[in-house]
Amino acid sequence: MAHGGGNHKKHPAMSGRAQRLVAGCGFHVAVIDAPGHGDRPVTAHDEAEIADLFRARAAGEPEGPIVVRYNDHLAQLAVPEYRATLDALQELPEIGTDGLVGFWGINMGTAIGVPFVAVEPRITAAVFGQHWPDVLAEKAKQITIPIEFDLQWDDEHISREAGLALFDAFASKEKSLHVNAGRHKELPRFEADSAVRFFARHFGRAVNSPA
Repeated sequence: MAHGGGNHKKHPAMSGRAQRLVAGCGFHVAVIDAPGHGDRPVTAHDEAEIADLFRARAAGEPEGPIVVRYNDHLAQLAVPEYRATLDALQELPEIGTDGLVGFWGINMGTAIGVPFVAVEPRITAAVFGQHWPDVLAEKAKQITIPIEFDLQWDDEHISREAGLALFDAFASKEKSLHVNAGRHKELPRFEADSAVRFFARHFGRAVNSPA
């Protein structure tokens, strides 16, 4: 999995999703900190981009262009790290190379996940959502695996047209669009359960309700 912008690998959203996948389906789950997040050092470039974002937010200016630019930079650093992480995981005897692999990342997780999945043939199903198409649409056109995509209809940052454009760009024959009323940070928690069912369905697992 990949976390959202400003968060980290141990954020409640990550631990909550991991708990559902592990306890509910018996999956192995891994999350790493994105560059400049969590336990990772913050560079001068990170500080400048974050300051620019806060300036735009305070001035009531659109945040999208800054977030898109910064997330693209982070993705260029993170994609090789995610591929190396998957290499290391598959060397573990309890995981190995024979099992199916999925990816789950929303917001900045999508900014990292789309270019990662586009070049990583080991990923066979993915959950994305809530990001702009600007630099991701061309990479999404390279993705043909089943996907589930989350979109908030009243997102104050990402327009409906932008969200739909990114969903439309995926070349997957099987792709599901999950649209909910609400603002950017109001993605319903039941979408996490839907994502678990999505992975269970594609990986041939039953979903058990955690105790």
